[in-house]
Amino acid sequence: MSNELSSGIKISITRSITYVFEQYMESLEWNEEKFSHEAFIQHWKDYIQNHASWYKKVDEDIKTSSDFHEYIASKMNEVIDRILSEAPTKEQIEEIEKLEKQTGKEYTFSCKAEAKYILGKHLSAKK
Repeated sequence: MSNELSSGIKISITRSITYVFEQYMESLEWNEEKFSHEAFIQHWKDYIQNHASWYKKVDEDIKTSSDFHEYIASKMNEVIDRILSEAPTKEQIEEIEKLEKQTGKEYTFSCKAEAKYILGKHLSAKK
């Protein structure tokens, strides 16, 4: 089945998963204890049906196939694992350390995307 999808569609699926996961985690303020698989899947369905241009390009036969759903589930696991295991950059760590000194707060973060969220939240609060 995945052979039936163009490389462009596969890349778009990966980007969609990345975007939706990061947006969902931001809505939870990256509190992993609040994570709900069902809620994430609902965010995913809403996004692909209403915002993902690639979704309209995939044949209905493919969308309803169990192979496609297995491919999506496998890709989700792969992308989420990659996001959660990608270490924060040295620059992010330094910026968060500066932020901690300025605010007197301690920030916990475990991946690059979570560090990006913390820094982005702080920058938007300054405006």
